[in-house]
Amino acid sequence: MYWPGPGMYYNYPPPILVNCSSCRIPLQLPHGARSIRCAICHAITNIADPRSIPPSSQPPVPSTHTPPPPSSPSPYNHAPPGAPPHSHGKKRAVICGISYRYSMHELKGCINDAKCMRYLLINKFKFPEDSILMLTEDETDPYRLPTKHNMRMALYWLVQGCQPGDSLLFHYSGHGSRQRNYNGDEVDGYDETLCPLDFETQGMIVDDEINATIVRPLPRGVKLHAIIDACHSGTVLDLPFLCRMNRFGQYVREDHRPASGLWKGTSGGEVISFSGCDDDQASADTSALSKITSTGAMTFCFIQAIERGYGATYGSILNSMRNEIRSVGGRASDLGGGAVTSLITMLLTGGSVGFGGGLSQEPQLTACEPFDVYTRPFSF
Repeated sequence: MYWPGPGMYYNYPPPILVNCSSCRIPLQLPHGARSIRCAICHAITNIADPRSIPPSSQPPVPSTHTPPPPSSPSPYNHAPPGAPPHSHGKKRAVICGISYRYSMHELKGCINDAKCMRYLLINKFKFPEDSILMLTEDETDPYRLPTKHNMRMALYWLVQGCQPGDSLLFHYSGHGSRQRNYNGDEVDGYDETLCPLDFETQGMIVDDEINATIVRPLPRGVKLHAIIDACHSGTVLDLPFLCRMNRFGQYVREDHRPASGLWKGTSGGEVISFSGCDDDQASADTSALSKITSTGAMTFCFIQAIERGYGATYGSILNSMRNEIRSVGGRASDLGGGAVTSLITMLLTGGSVGFGGGLSQEPQLTACEPFDVYTRPFSF
């Protein structure tokens, strides 16, 4: 149950990534394999054995200084269609809030979450405004709607061309789900998923794809944070290590590396994810916290932890979030905060009626490498 000591978690060879021959999603190729089936589109990609390629009978062509044309395009070189924001080289964010308007799945607080997170990043953490890509139903640009295609392209853009020293962030507020896993890379036997706006026709985004897109390619010196406010989101980035914290703030580290040896870490970068609940729990969309309008419980409590001065370490943030959610309905004190939490009062777009009793969700923290959550300083 405890995380291994230094030197005990580098037992796996570096991953080999190939693009699916059909949908171009990056896939991890098992060592020695000559073909792989895509979990997304189910196409089979065959890998040529270099030893089987006959030598060319043509005379060698003299080299020139002109670079050759690129081979088949990599998804990492594709920004979202339209005019993407500029990265400014250091800080970049994708914020996705989905309300599923006019459907039986409608949520009230997710777009509020997206607006508040954007406000936090700009005013507290100095993210340039044009380095934040917003995907919500409020966007007028069709390429900024949170469809499956646009979300995939946004995730590719997030990590495209990242350099040492860059700070990246992915925030998602919407529905999450889970489905049976059949390849043995999940400790609990289930893949966690995110539900795009068009998930009923286009399908969900599976944790394997999220991991392959924004986790495994991340180079050394780059930091990525994910804040996932969705049901069943505990390990939705498929990160190898989970911080299992109790109500007293004490924690143990769970090793979620699959027994198969499949690598789920990075290429040297750092990834840390806060999620709204455990893999078998639901995340609330409620007005019980803001007392004014609906928000995601996890997003609200994350922002409030920062505003109330609990943002020194990852452990202090996680403990504050869990305590606040546990206490909902248990006290009548004002839940208002500083500049960011008071912003919610500006988002008077309606909301659900607050309810009594505590919430059952427990925010989680996962990471690509083990660390002490109470000594590691938090920063975006």
